[in-house]
Amino acid sequence: MSPTTDHPRQTRDARPRVAVVYHFFAHYREAVIGRLARSSQARFTFFGDDHDYESSIKAGTFGPEVDHRPCPTRTLRGSWMWQPGLVRVAASRDFDQLILLGNAYWLATWIGAIVGRITGKRVMFWSHGFLTPPTGIKGWVRRVFFHLPHVHLFYGRQAKHNAVALGWDPARIHVIGNSLDLDRQQRARATVGSEAIARCRRELFAEPGLPTVVCSCRLQPAKRLDLLITALARLRAEGIHANALIIGDGPERVRLESLAAEHGVPVHFEGACYDEDRIALLTMSSDITVCPGFVGLTAIQSMAYGVPVITNTRSSEDAPEVEAIVAGLTGDLFEDGDMTDLIRVMRPWLVDRTDRAATREACIRMVERHWSPDSQRAAIERAVQGLPADDGEYP
Repeated sequence: MSPTTDHPRQTRDARPRVAVVYHFFAHYREAVIGRLARSSQARFTFFGDDHDYESSIKAGTFGPEVDHRPCPTRTLRGSWMWQPGLVRVAASRDFDQLILLGNAYWLATWIGAIVGRITGKRVMFWSHGFLTPPTGIKGWVRRVFFHLPHVHLFYGRQAKHNAVALGWDPARIHVIGNSLDLDRQQRARATVGSEAIARCRRELFAEPGLPTVVCSCRLQPAKRLDLLITALARLRAEGIHANALIIGDGPERVRLESLAAEHGVPVHFEGACYDEDRIALLTMSSDITVCPGFVGLTAIQSMAYGVPVITNTRSSEDAPEVEAIVAGLTGDLFEDGDMTDLIRVMRPWLVDRTDRAATREACIRMVERHWSPDSQRAAIERAVQGLPADDGEYP
């Protein structure tokens, strides 16, 4: 037998080799990174620092199935960052494609994108994109920056709409959403039944039969939880009583506790909570989430447990996750800072509690279809395969 037939010929893995370079991968990205690591469509390698550079966000930890390699970052001044390893990855022959954090303040991304293109790689930016139409000098710089890659991975549809209005090809802009660990949330959700909800309400409130408003966030002035407490006080004056449940901690806690006592609003301050089972129980024991300030992934967390979300209209300029809110179905929006409008929007959700099954199903469906690790993986794989964007339709 000839040497060429002694052993079966090894088949070359023809999947594209994709380097994903981030400053660091936040803990809430563990699920989608895990999905991509197991992809049958591409071989993903992840480069990033092993610790956070934003003190409020923990870095993720990954098992052996994730090819995660160190790529330290350095803060230069203010928001400006440098990541020397990124340029080496961009020049490497080990990869066919690059997915880079699309942040114009990251100088290495400018260079890495150019080097990637020169060396024949397909370059993609994973970013918020244009949350608002770019204007002025800063807007001009951002437009130049976003012309560097071949393809964009945007969190939301509004950013895509703004880019298309500027002349970008919609087929090259994939809306990939954002996500938490939906598998973990589904397991937690399955453990919460009606008896557990009733018991939780009795433990937290003197009047457990009242509707409950929840908000899970860092207790900071920008969250405007004072607006929520004052709105609940005015609703009580109308005869609409409700409990409030605030999950989280921060510098505003003492002031908010005093404000609630002053207005006679029953508020339970849970404090910081990182136990998903407890978060599931508390959220599902509530009728609606109200975030008077920035909403972000709090909206996705709430909807994963079937609870609709109210936030302000300005969030649409800051948080793509607000797109998951369909007025009257998965929540609603009020005019930013407008107490009267917040009360108007909250009122029907607190008064009409007869049948929430349709709302619960709509919230969960929204997350599973558009804001889950699986939906993110599918959209990113589509981009990597060179297929045109297919963003799907919201319910």
